[in-house]
Amino acid sequence: MRHTTKKCIKNIVVLGAVAMVSLTSVHVRAEEKLIKFGTGGVTGVYYPVGGTVCRFINRKVKDHGVRCSVESTGGSIYNLNSLRQGQLDFAFAQSDWQDADYKGEGVFADLGTDKDLRSVFSLHSEALTIVARRDANIKSLDDLKGKRFNIGNLGSGTRSTIEELMHVKGWSKNIFKQATEFKVTEQAQKLCDNEIDAFAFNTGHPNGAIQEVTSACDAVIVPVVGDAVNSLLKRHSYYANAIIPGNMYIDNPNDIPTYGVKATIVSSAKVDDELVYLFVKSVFENFENFKITHPVLAHLKKEDMISNGLIAPLHEGAKRYYIEAGLLKE
Repeated sequence: MRHTTKKCIKNIVVLGAVAMVSLTSVHVRAEEKLIKFGTGGVTGVYYPVGGTVCRFINRKVKDHGVRCSVESTGGSIYNLNSLRQGQLDFAFAQSDWQDADYKGEGVFADLGTDKDLRSVFSLHSEALTIVARRDANIKSLDDLKGKRFNIGNLGSGTRSTIEELMHVKGWSKNIFKQATEFKVTEQAQKLCDNEIDAFAFNTGHPNGAIQEVTSACDAVIVPVVGDAVNSLLKRHSYYANAIIPGNMYIDNPNDIPTYGVKATIVSSAKVDDELVYLFVKSVFENFENFKITHPVLAHLKKEDMISNGLIAPLHEGAKRYYIEAGLLKE
């Protein structure tokens, strides 16, 4: 019998918090420029990847005079809003919310199109992942009815993805026994403590938080398929079918079908070309070391990163590097 272990789940949050302090508490000299890179929760993929990029930049600060600070944030929508407001210089954003922000649609309709949004490059595919307690007997999307389901915190890409899926299925929050709004750093522990029956998470795989919750609790990954999903795939080119491989997580032996988006890194046309050039160069000239940051990056190809999942135009600083590196024609 597997027992709930608060210590195991909370270790991820504690270690992530320590990492955040060490990376964001930076001393900037008067002659240095500081760039702020918005990522996501400390237990996800975005935060450690952002930390790696900042380390690449910071270890040569004496050469170029630029220091990078990685910021833990609420996710894609928070990041895109912060870019609009000039509070971030670079940010992670799912490809679907990059699309919505650039076009001024969906959650960005009241703000209108963000004409200054610029693409930098894309990374891994992200699958909509629904994790449930085995004893909740949730085997499909429809089994979520009448359950305690964590739909995610406001401002996160996962929350908006779930709301879009609910809309297509004709669901409201009343379909659930309880629709909770715990942050990504909280939901695994809430599942283990039997405060919720299931949670959703847009992420690349393998993911440390899901490895932890499937080890500490008797948790299963639920297929995300059906007419509503097929409708979304037909309607939006930034969505694609995805598979979470079997045996990637303990006691989950079968391939799990779902769908997902691309993780992308974006900036603003207001950010200096030289800073974006340096940002991209720091990653692409340390490419093999960058790919070992996290297993989800292992199969990245430079050529795909400058096109797949990118809706907004490339930033001129990024474009300049890609042309110089022979990855893009003038």
